[in-house]
Amino acid sequence: MKSAVKSVIQAIEEGSVEKAQEALKSAIPVIDKTAVKGAIHKKTVSSKVSRLSKRVNAFVNSAQTAA
Repeated sequence: MKSAVKSVIQAIEEGSVEKAQEALKSAIPVIDKTAVKGAIHKKTVSSKVSRLSKRVNAFVNSAQTAA
């Protein structure tokens, strides 16, 4: 799960909108699977996914306004 989250953050830092969105799409199922297996609580998963989504959406919107 950590590597999936890191890939999203790394894509944002690189400045690639497409990579960030792709990384988020691939990270969400990985994060959800950790809750199903019981590694972390389902509400923690919800918060992580929400924060990542919010971060990617803010990045995409800032990239669109800058372009």
